[in-house]
Amino acid sequence: MIRLVIADDHPIVRAGLIALFSLEDDLDVIAEAASPDEVVAAVEQESPDVVLMDLQFGARATSTGADATRRIRSLEAAPYVLVLTNYDSDADILGAIEAGSSGYLLKDAPPHELVAAVRAAAAGESALAPVITSRLLNRLRAPSVNLSSREIEVLKLVSTGRSNSDIAASLYISEPTVKSHLSHIFSKLDVTSRTAAVATARTKGILR
Repeated sequence: MIRLVIADDHPIVRAGLIALFSLEDDLDVIAEAASPDEVVAAVEQESPDVVLMDLQFGARATSTGADATRRIRSLEAAPYVLVLTNYDSDADILGAIEAGSSGYLLKDAPPHELVAAVRAAAAGESALAPVITSRLLNRLRAPSVNLSSREIEVLKLVSTGRSNSDIAASLYISEPTVKSHLSHIFSKLDVTSRTAAVATARTKGILR
């Protein structure tokens, strides 16, 4: 029996997933959570095999699904984490994978694909939606037009209006390092300003 915890801030989504998995003899939803802190607590208490994790938990949440994934994967005998989200930007995908997720699916995935992904994750296998696999392969094929995970972090903070000193403090790096990252970002995106960099990154699907 594969024991599941579902983490999503929308009750209707959780109810739908519970109904879906109840049709499968080998899947059992043992807990649900509406916030990153709740899902970490549920994992510590219930010791599931797989966590189905959303990435965003509403304005009140102080952390993200990627943050919760990182905390969960650092636990002893950590369960596998399968991301199920609406977001498919490079920043979201890389953030989730680097946090330790075993798979990444979009919420418009067919039910049979989701069930198969849960079983794959429980077996320690990677479970990526086709569009996510394609995105990652494109990054490998054309690395010169893609940003590194650190550059994406810098650009995400730029998009919120943060200054270089604020970005340096947030990422625990020096201001010259921030400027170096921005220089590389501008070069890769073929732009000359912070505003243009953010706009181009959004157009290319690098930022949400």
